[in-house]
Order: sequence, then C-alpha cells, then structure tokens
Amino acid sequence: MPYHAAGDPDAVGRVRAALVAAGLADTVRTFDDEVPTAAAAAGVLGCDLGAIANSLVFELDGAPLLILASGAARVDTKLVAERIGSARIRRASPDFVLAHTGQRVGGVAPVGHPAPLRTLLDTHLAAYPVLWAGAGDHRSMLSISYDDLARVTGARALEVR
Repeated sequence: MPYHAAGDPDAVGRVRAALVAAGLADTVRTFDDEVPTAAAAAGVLGCDLGAIANSLVFELDGAPLLILASGAARVDTKLVAERIGSARIRRASPDFVLAHTGQRVGGVAPVGHPAPLRTLLDTHLAAYPVLWAGAGDHRSMLSISYDDLARVTGARALEVR
C-alpha cells in the first residue's frame, strides 16, 4: 500500500465510509501539517490532551487488540492483561499494525479497518463530550462522542491505566 506525505486518501476514505455506514456524520478534518501524536493533535485542535482517543494496536496471542486510550496517560498493559484474563499484551510492530488496520502508526483510526478488531475503550474518555481520534493518516482526525465511539467499534469499556 503506497503511502504519500500528503496522507493515504484510501485509508481516510475507508474511515469516512465507516462513519457514514454507522449512521454518523463524516466529521473527518484534514490539516496542512501532520498530527501523528496526541500532543500534536491537541495543539492543533485546541482541546485537552485527555480528549484525544489514541488508537493503539497491541498484539495478544498473535491477534490484534485495539485500545482506544486517552492521550493524557499511558496504557498499563499489565493491568489490561489482568483484566481481560491474558498472560501478556505487547505493543504491535508497525508492519503488524498496517497489516491489520490498513493504516500506519500515528494515523490509525478506530474504524475503517479491513476486518473488525477486538477493541477496548478507556473509561477516562467518557469525561469528554467530544473526542478526537486519528482518521487513517497522519494529517486527519475525526470527532465523535464516547457513546458513538463505543457503538461503532463494538468496544468494551475498561479502565486501561
């Protein structure tokens, strides 16, 4: 899958299509500059760092596990593993992420993947009326409510830190 500095229009298009298919508005915004980190996105959007929903892909027994986590803190993988009854969760490699999401690290969206991913949703994100998440490339973000994010991803709410 070719990737260009301007972003991956196919990945962003799949995210837009997934939002619309779920009955949501297309809230994707694309910026002139890249926003590959929660801090960069919060700065451009003028929102609290905690309102950024990082789409973090982990490997769990060879399968992807997507954790939608607040940008305000790190995921405690040991805690998550205990809570879901697993021995070990580890950060996925960039190639693993691309293979399972069709999106590159730093731009992974919560939706628009080739197949649904097992997903956990950080309960701390519920404190924000509007969340922002990556939308398929390093320059695009989408806005969504906590309840809609849980619904469209089929996520299980869990304290992840």
